[in-house]
Amino acid sequence: MKPIAIIATITADPGAEAAVRDALMTAVPLVRQEPGCERYELLADIVNERSYVMVERWHSESDLEAHTKSPAFTQLASALAGIAKLSISRLTPMA
Repeated sequence: MKPIAIIATITADPGAEAAVRDALMTAVPLVRQEPGCERYELLADIVNERSYVMVERWHSESDLEAHTKSPAFTQLASALAGIAKLSISRLTPMA
């Protein structure tokens, strides 16, 4: 099994900064407890206060798949719907 890395960029819509930040901060400790989660780190953009980056690493594709069905993920997705833009890169470690 190869680990899977995810880089997710989340940009809050104007006026939704606090709601997006709160939803992300709520999800972090819950997701970190999920099986196969090796890294789940939330970073705030220094220049754009509406932008966040989530750096994730999952032990396997099946762990990532389970994460996308977890309560923490579905609650986060619901909370961000209509108030944030999301861009996701799926990566595999090279070395």
